[in-house]
Amino acid sequence: MITDAAMSLSSDARALLADRLVESLDPLTDLDIRAAWAEESSRRLAEVRTGKVSTIPAEEVLDPG
Repeated sequence: MITDAAMSLSSDARALLADRLVESLDPLTDLDIRAAWAEESSRRLAEVRTGKVSTIPAEEVLDPG
């Protein structure tokens, strides 16, 4: 069965296979994805610049304690 064959692959090969399978279900192209992220990043930047949201310093976010 194909599932058994897939499960016998190395973890790296299974991860690559999983990624390819998910990509095959999603009709978006790399250009579509880049455009969507560009739009999202522009929106987020505008929210910061207008004061709608505030940023958190990296030191605070990454502080383990």
